[in-house]
Amino acid sequence: MTNQNPEQIARDNIDKQLLACGWVIQDKKQFNLAAGLGIAIREYQTDVGPADYVLFVDKKPVGIIEAKREEEGVRLTTVEDQSSQYANAKLRLLNNDPLPFVYESTGEITRFTDYRDLKPRSRNVFTFHRPETFVHWLSQSKTLRTRLHDIPHLPEEGLRDCQITAINNLEKSFKDQRPKALIQMATGSGKTFTAITAVYRLLKYAKAKRILFLVDTKNLGEQAEGEFRAYTAQEDNRLFTELYGVTRLNSSFIPNDSQVYISTIQRMYSILKETELDESAEEENPNESRFIPKEPVPVGYNEKVPIEFFDFVVIDECHRSIYNLWKQVLDYFDVFQIGLTATPDNRTFGYFNQNLVSDYGYEKAVIDGVLVPYNVFTIETEITKNGASILKEFSPLIDRRSRQTRKKFWEALDEDEVYSGKQLDKDIVNPSTIRTIIKATKDNLPAMFPDRMDSNGVFEVPKLLIFAKTDSHAEDIIEIVREEFGEENKFCKKITYKSDEDPKSVLQQFRNDYYPRIAVTVDMIATGTDIRPLEVLLFMRDVKSRSYYEQMKGRGTRTCTVEELKAKGTPTAKFSKDHFVIIDAIGVEQSQKTDSRPLEKAPGISLKDVLQSIAIGNTSEEMLSTLASRLLRLDKQLNDKDKAQFAEKANGMTIPQVVKQLLQAHDPDVIESTKCEVQSTMKGMAPIEIEAAITKANQELIEQAVAVFHSPELRDFVVDIRKQYDQLMDMVNIDAVTNIGWVKDHAANSAAVIEDFKTWIVTHKDEITALQVFYAQDYRHRTFTYKMIKELCDTLKKEKPLLAPLAVWRAYEQLEKTNGSAKNELIALVSLIRKVAGIDTTLTAYDKTVDKNFQDWIFTKNAGKHNAFTEAQMQWLRMMKDYVANSFSIDKDDFDLSPFNAEGGLSKMWALFGDQTDSIIEELNEVLAA
Repeated sequence: MTNQNPEQIARDNIDKQLLACGWVIQDKKQFNLAAGLGIAIREYQTDVGPADYVLFVDKKPVGIIEAKREEEGVRLTTVEDQSSQYANAKLRLLNNDPLPFVYESTGEITRFTDYRDLKPRSRNVFTFHRPETFVHWLSQSKTLRTRLHDIPHLPEEGLRDCQITAINNLEKSFKDQRPKALIQMATGSGKTFTAITAVYRLLKYAKAKRILFLVDTKNLGEQAEGEFRAYTAQEDNRLFTELYGVTRLNSSFIPNDSQVYISTIQRMYSILKETELDESAEEENPNESRFIPKEPVPVGYNEKVPIEFFDFVVIDECHRSIYNLWKQVLDYFDVFQIGLTATPDNRTFGYFNQNLVSDYGYEKAVIDGVLVPYNVFTIETEITKNGASILKEFSPLIDRRSRQTRKKFWEALDEDEVYSGKQLDKDIVNPSTIRTIIKATKDNLPAMFPDRMDSNGVFEVPKLLIFAKTDSHAEDIIEIVREEFGEENKFCKKITYKSDEDPKSVLQQFRNDYYPRIAVTVDMIATGTDIRPLEVLLFMRDVKSRSYYEQMKGRGTRTCTVEELKAKGTPTAKFSKDHFVIIDAIGVEQSQKTDSRPLEKAPGISLKDVLQSIAIGNTSEEMLSTLASRLLRLDKQLNDKDKAQFAEKANGMTIPQVVKQLLQAHDPDVIESTKCEVQSTMKGMAPIEIEAAITKANQELIEQAVAVFHSPELRDFVVDIRKQYDQLMDMVNIDAVTNIGWVKDHAANSAAVIEDFKTWIVTHKDEITALQVFYAQDYRHRTFTYKMIKELCDTLKKEKPLLAPLAVWRAYEQLEKTNGSAKNELIALVSLIRKVAGIDTTLTAYDKTVDKNFQDWIFTKNAGKHNAFTEAQMQWLRMMKDYVANSFSIDKDDFDLSPFNAEGGLSKMWALFGDQTDSIIEELNEVLAA
């Protein structure tokens, strides 16, 4: 229609939405309440005047729509009193109760209030609710928002303090009707478990109908599904899946009989757009794509998945992938939103209305002992820092290598080639640089983990993850790692989406088995993957996103008991994992980072990102024209064989034919022609139906144009064929390490740790028996036991987890020379206290102190005599010395224990030393602890 006033335009838009949502629209003069389940009657008379729309469900009035012109959208809350008056009015011919469901709408903006709530509050909704929904809601004695107040106190058993805080605060946020809540919990602190516990309580006590668990990669979805299936409900000891249905969506079909649905945001977007999505489009998170359209492609209403389909949505890794195009998925549903992230940025805080219900960052988690701290070891080489040059004069012929096939060939150098460190492993490959870094890593690992020697004296490499720049770079690294470590294939493997071997299988091996010791990845296990035995991260690629870098570091933060370390691939481990090491070979720690990716469209969008965006459902004019332009350029570069391959994978269409369809999809002339054809065919039918048919015909044009690109095989072919450009192989310049060692900042951290430890010891020296022994002048004459040291160690770790003895020992190692290494944390603690108390000037492993004191004692005993003790006595005394070195003292009862009991116990001691037995025991206790 033409020449409509703003009110008529608004009502036309409202009519369209009501029809789409299953309502039958009728005029007040000709209404038929039996025409459908839900009837919307225009201008129905009330005792305070005509209401714009009165909603009837199953012949009973249930709601009101107050219609306003579009310009009133900014003032919709000011008309709530007016719509409320209509809702509380008496309808003509009826003796009705107040109507609970009330909307204010411009046709563009719609607000909704359920007046049955404890504290009725209006909220924005994408469109109207369906009649069936009102039937369901009215069948319940309480609304969802009222039922949230029925959730009982949280049982705290089996939960960490941070999880208890997060769930309690989240449930309070629900009761306050806060629409969005943000849970920040450090990677490894159990945020998914926290979310599942909250979901379980919402289903059980608030009687939530359906909950969506939203992720942004297929890998995270599979992990979430696994955690839901493994979760045991504490209150009745049954698995979650025995109580509630859990469905991970992998097609456009959504069953309606589950309670928890796991989906990537890409798939949910494609479902709302009613387009198919291949699973390959879910492998990478959309945040990594450089393409961000200026105008997001809008989603429309989908009656199969109405706005009220879910009650809650949990958004994993919510610091990424929920903006721009993807934000529409969240805007569509009428839900409470719960964000999960370890690394929120300012956008994330803003999106969740600054409603931070859990603030549990990495530092807090380390202090609580939930996660482990890390140290940074730098390896800087001449070429990574300064680049290099290949002179034509000395290198007339050079190696080149195909990026895709990795086939090498010789080529003449036209001019001197000068390159920077940033070009390494992309345009230029210098095997010497990779080899130098790997060799430096191998040479320094034994000093980082001095306790990892097997029974044959062979160093056992800790589980180590290398972050590479590309798959090709990963291949180079793997080859050189195997050479430098002198190991077989299974020692080092690649874990990326493009691995020939099943990446999930390799990841499972890396997590649970002895081999591989070293894994190389590009992106697959950068985030959201739990690898507890992992102790070293080697960065051979830079990262510009602060949050992404924190996620990558999170792979190493998990705690791991010594039993688990031994069982999952590191049998020589003697202690629980209490730290991990970052080896920085690229300057990732110093490189400038940004909080998030820019919101504006980035220049130079890669062809891969263009194809990925279209496969996900972004079919904007800008995107299709961009792809058409790229394909035209590609067509000029391909030979006949490659063109034939393209056609074979594109259902017989050539590149020009595909380009023509892409350009026609949004061509104004083609669109106008389609419109005229539809109008001619549907002449005399309702304008709304004609308009819907035109929209559908235009959408079919677009779908037809992009149909071939739903095939991952074609997309991969197009991307790979573009990689036929070559890499230059620098076999001339030999790299060398220019700077290696622990990062200086960590020297300051180490000094702070030592100072904190000294302060704690001095503060508690009069309270704890073990410390009194050390600080008392006559400590040599007091009983000093293993139990005392164990209690002291437990108290220290409970009060100050960051001051665990081995952590303090490492801090000393970074700052000054130490004598020996701590065999366990109790020996370390005794050695540290001796240093702090001033007994030892150099931090010395207690067993070394005992050895030296024993030698001095024997020397004193032998003075003036040839041998004070027989060989049998010396063997027994050495056993006593070793026992004291590990248990700190010895008494008669200890001779019933190993190793003495196997040699005859206390009776053998009497047989060897007779009346000297008591004095020998007392003397050794005194002199060995000196």
